[in-house]
Amino acid sequence: MRAFSANLFALLFLCALTTVFYVWSALESRVERHKRGFSVPGAGAAHLGIPADLSAKTFRALLAVPAAQRPHLGGRLEAPNLTDQSAAAGNRDYHVNGDNKSPAPREGPVELSPPVEDGVFWSEWLEDLLPEGFTEEYARAWRETARTRRIVKLEPGCGRISNQLATFADGTKACVRYGINADQVQGETLTYYLASLLGITNLPPLALSQLNGDSEQWAAVRSRIGGLQWSDRAVVSLTEWVSNLTGVVTPAPLRQESSGLHPEPGQLWNKTTAELLELMQWSDLILFDYLTANFDRLVSNLFSLQWDSRVMERETNNLLKTPRGDLVFIDNEAGLVHGFRVLNMWEKYHNTVLTSVCVFRKRTMQRVEELHRRRDARRRLLELYRDSEPLSLELGFLSDEHAGVLQDRIDRVYKHMLHCKGKYSQL
Repeated sequence: MRAFSANLFALLFLCALTTVFYVWSALESRVERHKRGFSVPGAGAAHLGIPADLSAKTFRALLAVPAAQRPHLGGRLEAPNLTDQSAAAGNRDYHVNGDNKSPAPREGPVELSPPVEDGVFWSEWLEDLLPEGFTEEYARAWRETARTRRIVKLEPGCGRISNQLATFADGTKACVRYGINADQVQGETLTYYLASLLGITNLPPLALSQLNGDSEQWAAVRSRIGGLQWSDRAVVSLTEWVSNLTGVVTPAPLRQESSGLHPEPGQLWNKTTAELLELMQWSDLILFDYLTANFDRLVSNLFSLQWDSRVMERETNNLLKTPRGDLVFIDNEAGLVHGFRVLNMWEKYHNTVLTSVCVFRKRTMQRVEELHRRRDARRRLLELYRDSEPLSLELGFLSDEHAGVLQDRIDRVYKHMLHCKGKYSQL
């Protein structure tokens, strides 16, 4: 009887924490939107008849950390890096494809060319329309300059207070991720380099830096660093700030009332080209989040359906979009390291999301197949990471256990792709 009473009390306490965090997150979201002057895009909550301030988050942060740390939580994991239209004036169009003369996406439904080829692959004509994203050449150049640029200002603007929006001497900006613990910076960084291995170019460039108030890069903000109580010599990540981004709502085929994203004529053939291009990027995102066990995007929304039946109709966590429709995967700190630590808590939701997709980019499947066949994901990720980051030894790498988890998840994605190919190759 005593054990039953103790369990009942623990359950009631968790429910109370859930309610408090849910309400607090909604209020915090309202304040954040007010500060930024954020307007919901046409496909967002306003279009669905949902009040713009109803952007409640889950209590994913509460569940993701050890119980001893829970009282210290208070904010969202990350706020979108949104700015107004004028802030983007003069900015480069970061999504460029060659000479940037590719035609604008058609708005009418697909009538002539099928959107899928060889059963489960997005058609080549769609691949040709999708710009390259953050190319490796651009990312390499950005990393080289970001590591040496003088930082002249640190201010809130990248979500939780432990992260800061940095302004460089040349006026460009980056999000500085300090992280509550090393897992977050390590997860963000290794997730970025795994995306590079997979050929996924939706993540903004990232570079590591070491805090040092006496260095030329950090000297101008030495007092601010002290006020933030950041530890000297800590390794932080710098991620390029991209302005003029808006939120993204989960597309209808991936919501709970739908059967998923499958290569069936009735589902894809009536979509506009713009809709297909977005769905193509979502297919990459879902595979990527499964591989990294990132629970802080679509998976957390799926989890929230228990008490919020309309969560899928609001914006997806840590996912933004450019004016021309290109998706930007931000704030990946929950991936790999931390995501693997709490895998048992989220795995059934990861599996549900993965099996909802049976259409893939051919390049992505080829990369997954290669990593599956050679079984060298750990070695290749480590080599890329160490070759690209001078501070890789200071930050560290995946444990052997987590490297094994990554390889297992690559194998699982490959088997899922084969299952879909076998099911739909005759259509």
